[in-house]
Amino acid sequence: MADAHLGSAALAHAFCLKGVEATPIEVQADLTPGLPAFSLVGLPDTAIRESRERVRSAIQATIGRFPLKRITVNLAPADVKKDGTGYDLPIAVSILLGGMLKKAPEESVVFLGELALDGRVLPVPGVLPIVASAKALGFSSFVLPYDNRAEALAVGGFRALFVKHLAGVVAWLQESAPMPFYEREVQTGQDNARSALLTLGQVVGQEFAKRALLIAAAGGHNLLLEGPPGAGKTLLAKCMPSLLPPLDEAEAIETTKIYSVAGKLPKETGLLSERPFRSPHTTISDVGLTGGGNPPRPGEISLAHNGILFLDEFPEFKRGALEALRQPLEEGTIDIVRAQASVRYPARILLVAAMNPCPCGFLGHPSKPCTCTPALLSRYRSRVSGPILDRIDLQVFVPPVSLKELTAQSETQEGGQDKATLERVLQARKIQAERYANQVLRTNARLSPAQLKQYARLEPKAKALLERAFERFGISMRGLHKVLRVARTIADLEGGGTIAPKHLLEALQYRFETSTGKAPSA
Repeated sequence: MADAHLGSAALAHAFCLKGVEATPIEVQADLTPGLPAFSLVGLPDTAIRESRERVRSAIQATIGRFPLKRITVNLAPADVKKDGTGYDLPIAVSILLGGMLKKAPEESVVFLGELALDGRVLPVPGVLPIVASAKALGFSSFVLPYDNRAEALAVGGFRALFVKHLAGVVAWLQESAPMPFYEREVQTGQDNARSALLTLGQVVGQEFAKRALLIAAAGGHNLLLEGPPGAGKTLLAKCMPSLLPPLDEAEAIETTKIYSVAGKLPKETGLLSERPFRSPHTTISDVGLTGGGNPPRPGEISLAHNGILFLDEFPEFKRGALEALRQPLEEGTIDIVRAQASVRYPARILLVAAMNPCPCGFLGHPSKPCTCTPALLSRYRSRVSGPILDRIDLQVFVPPVSLKELTAQSETQEGGQDKATLERVLQARKIQAERYANQVLRTNARLSPAQLKQYARLEPKAKALLERAFERFGISMRGLHKVLRVARTIADLEGGGTIAPKHLLEALQYRFETSTGKAPSA
């Protein structure tokens, strides 16, 4: 940090989060003779303005005195709004370097941490994306809270000082001792979580719905489960994580960044290894689902990135919240636009929704009559707009399980069946990975219309079948593309190759399976 002193001002480096990326901030401190005062400039938010008292008390508790000078701290660039408590430590360091300590590091060092009144350095959110962004910009040395050690070391390949108290920072600055170098540490503590997941082998009956879950997992397709209360919709949805492969390294970093920014990363956790499963309640606000606030934070949609967003009782969610699903379902991102700034969060989700077929829940039930009037049924189903339903690839009716199915439950090798099912998903995903090796997409669900022409080739008979279905059922162009994507996945589950009529028929069946419990014949 050869630029620690700029004229009469001292400098410490910090970073400002914007979404899941970070931009560098210079914390400049100027200490001049005069009436004692402490000013903070550079668009700080309330939490940063309050840092004056935390920094004053922490320095006093650490070295026994605070400079009786006119102190001005500038957060540059001054036109970027800053928020959070992570600036406490760099502010304190810049003041110490400005007039209380005579030595400064020879290299550029990034400081990050909140200060308690007694000088303790407390953890802050967003350490992982800050370290990753700083490394990309050439910073290689960090002073970080000890409690953020695990997520910082998930990046690794840097020199760092993990501190619990400001006194440790002061001692290091005075001694000018070299920082230890840390390699990346891979966390494996969550690997045992997969063994606790619910599996399809634990679900009685529902073979049609299980097949739909297999296809959804193999191709990353959105899924709607519709059926009467108690049919097992929620149980089926909770089995979906067991069908998905663990996060690869790139996905793990992306997902962990979001949880780090949101402050939801479990303590002592480095990279997340299992795909997230988020299941918000129907009373969630629009901001809670999409993200927002001041400062903006990720919502449930972004927290489900690279994982599953499960919306139970689908029509009971607020209309505005459901309409906000359009962008992430189409683009895999979600934008939060505010007057002072806009933030983009990744939101590549697999949506699993569940709903009753009608308000009373018994439309299509084999033994219980539906008591809903046509007007009530129409009003209920209109709560989910056509454009949202058109973005859901698989729509499946889940009938109640019969007594015969319950009593005939096999006591056989559930574990072996579950393992074989996962292997089928992994094989289908491997086929897709090889096919799209030169593309940005990973799964069939993300194929664009132009890519469908290239990768979803139909046998002549399948092409004729699709033309008849298009005319007979009035499928929209978006719906047609969804059918082709699902058919591509069904073919991949059988080893890949050209899409045959049987693959297309099954894809059409999942497209139109509704509360009638009957799929159309082509």
